[in-house]
Amino acid sequence: MATTLFKPDFVAIDFETATGKRASICEAGICVVRDGQVAETRSWLVRPQGNCYSYWNMQIHGIRPADTADAPEFPEVWAEINRYLECCPVLVAHNAAFDICCIRHSLVLYGLPKPDITYYCSLRAARRLYSFGCNTLDYLCARLGIPSGRHHRAGDDAAMCAHLFLREMADAGICRLEDMGHCGGKL
Repeated sequence: MATTLFKPDFVAIDFETATGKRASICEAGICVVRDGQVAETRSWLVRPQGNCYSYWNMQIHGIRPADTADAPEFPEVWAEINRYLECCPVLVAHNAAFDICCIRHSLVLYGLPKPDITYYCSLRAARRLYSFGCNTLDYLCARLGIPSGRHHRAGDDAAMCAHLFLREMADAGICRLEDMGHCGGKL
């Protein structure tokens, strides 16, 4: 009997925020997976409303107000991201509760329509699959031998998340995204 290979299509996404407010996105990153392979990774600096930052957030990601002073605001960046989602309305994020909340709050802040998108969480999948004492993105990637970039930079984190989710699907023996429903939801 032949084994069915999974070749999912999805867009891994990650956001960094300027403050504790979820609608204060200052960087967005995506990693596009087509036919089970990473096809493209992109990131954008985003000017949060008022371009205000908290000290603690800057310590985490290193992005400063000067970095985003001339950057586009969320609606312009979302329009670019949404072009990828029109072809594949499936998002994957590590700790999707945070990233999906960032999207929801930003859509409301800027009066943008909410698209019909399914999402999956690589953190929830990891908690179900592995018995590691830690489930942070950088730890899981190191433990599983997944190449990593600069943690807490949106493009690198999106790529790490994409590779992790593909590994999780393989480790779970899952061939279809729909079978990962235990770690998913709707935007």
